[in-house]
Amino acid sequence: MSGCELDDTTGQVSGFLQYGYDGEDFIVLDLNTLTWIAPTPKAVITKLRWDTERGRTKYNVRFFTQMCPQWLKRLLHYGEKTLLRTDRPSVSLLQKTPSSAVSCHATGFYPDRALMFWSKDGEEIHEGVEHGEILPNHDGTFQMSVDLNVSSVPEEDWRRYHCVFQFKDKNRIITELDKTMIRTNRVKPRTLTVLIIPAVVCLVLVVMVTFGYMVYKRRKNCRPPSAPESIAELSETLNAPT
Repeated sequence: MSGCELDDTTGQVSGFLQYGYDGEDFIVLDLNTLTWIAPTPKAVITKLRWDTERGRTKYNVRFFTQMCPQWLKRLLHYGEKTLLRTDRPSVSLLQKTPSSAVSCHATGFYPDRALMFWSKDGEEIHEGVEHGEILPNHDGTFQMSVDLNVSSVPEEDWRRYHCVFQFKDKNRIITELDKTMIRTNRVKPRTLTVLIIPAVVCLVLVVMVTFGYMVYKRRKNCRPPSAPESIAELSETLNAPT
């Protein structure tokens, strides 16, 4: 395993080169002393041999302190529009039931180096707060949430609480704990009434239609035979031979 790191602020460069064997560290190059470190006795012979290969060691030092950082800068330049971009999140307040915690949910942000917490009167609070993990979205952005237990918070004090989202060294996104802004999947009583009334009306209509049809069929089956249409037909019926 090998690689290098570059600190843009200080310009400090650090590299690493190490080999493993059978799932364990085998030998590591110390770029400061230009010697190899053997974590296990099995690697001592290899260390002694590689320490004498000064040309190889100098090449490794040059590669990890000069060449690798230059490539790293070039790759960062090519990918800075994607890797160094900043996408602000969409922040929402969620609550399952009136007695459950209020969840402050942020989604669609990038990068994942972000902070989110609840505050009261401008000061971060920890009591009654539960932080969730930062999770990836399907589009390469991230999401996270932090819950606040409001069971012991009077409604008149809700406006003193705020959810704060912040990228490091960037402006904050502050969301006030406002009951009218909370999104929930529970059905409001008025909405429930509006849904029930049409359903009851439809049920009554179905019952009435079914009952009317049954009465009609019963009357039809019980109706007496039709009367003769004329006197002639009646006479023929009476005089018919037996």
